[in-house]
Amino acid sequence: MFARGDIVQAQANASASLPSAEDAPIALLVDISSGQTLHSRGAARRFIPASITKTMTIFLAFELIEEGRLDPRQVVTVNPESWREWSMKGSTMFLPADARVTVGDLIFGIANVSANDGSIALAEAYSGTVEGWTAEMNAKAREIGMTDSNFATPNGWPDEGRTFTTAADLAKLAEAMIRRHPEKFARYVGRPEFTYNGITQRNHDPLLGRVRGADGIKTGYTNESGYGFLGTVQRGPQRLVLVVAGSPRGSLRARAARQYAEWGFAAFDQTLLFGADNVIGRVQVQGGSTRRLEVIAGREVFLNVPTGQTANPQIRIVYDGPLRAPINAGDRVAILEIEMAGMDTARIPLRARYDVEGAGLFARILNGIAGWFA
Repeated sequence: MFARGDIVQAQANASASLPSAEDAPIALLVDISSGQTLHSRGAARRFIPASITKTMTIFLAFELIEEGRLDPRQVVTVNPESWREWSMKGSTMFLPADARVTVGDLIFGIANVSANDGSIALAEAYSGTVEGWTAEMNAKAREIGMTDSNFATPNGWPDEGRTFTTAADLAKLAEAMIRRHPEKFARYVGRPEFTYNGITQRNHDPLLGRVRGADGIKTGYTNESGYGFLGTVQRGPQRLVLVVAGSPRGSLRARAARQYAEWGFAAFDQTLLFGADNVIGRVQVQGGSTRRLEVIAGREVFLNVPTGQTANPQIRIVYDGPLRAPINAGDRVAILEIEMAGMDTARIPLRARYDVEGAGLFARILNGIAGWFA
């Protein structure tokens, strides 16, 4: 059913190990190049994300830019009342009271120095109110499948628990940001420092400059939530997304995140299952110009196998069928499920390889007759 590529040995690291439950009570490691969960601890447990909340604000900004509803070059002013409330309140990009700041600089400040003031300024500049912005955050969360999260603030400031999420939902958010907006992600996220208003601040990401391939995403801390981190590391075609949360100290969060990333690359071998344009299988179509449609992943699909084990995946295509024409090339039409013993099932979206037009009456009759003998 598929041709395997060469097995790529992940780079070993002698210090690589799983983070302890004391260092990271909540921990999740996902390889988005394979769709596999490599390790999970409390991934469905709700917690307060603190400034990791800003990841959704950044993602929403990327979506709005892509849709043409927000322009990075747009210059906005700061609401005087909001400036009085948020000036020097927690992490800040030091917006002055009379600031005329671009949307792009606000995103830089939010992503890299966790600007509480910048988050509020962006929310109010676009939506008019914080409530309007958070409504869009929640709508976007539902769109990408974050089923156990709620956002009542754009910056994660304590709000009596109204803002919450799970590690599983944050992994979905990270994947959506990286897959939908790779250029914006590379431009705005993961800078080692950011300068605004003559003040240079460093990014507190515990992996940047310390773990090869690390390029973001966001830390978080409040007394209520403890120390958390949503991060990602890419080496070659492999990209890991990790979440650690509830760490009692920042140093323990940093240690857990670094151990987690290195363990993810060291503990598994990676096999190429399908190329981006490989035909993975065929699905049934009803009322179309063809009765069978070839499906592809549209990206390379890999499989992680614990080092020393033999790959013996169980692979199947799952869809609600037969599909109904018309279908456009690139439409998501099915799911590729990959099962490995001892690991969660990986699920990869499959897409139509070509258009399927709706059939005319005569063709539908012929297809119906052919279906009797299929």
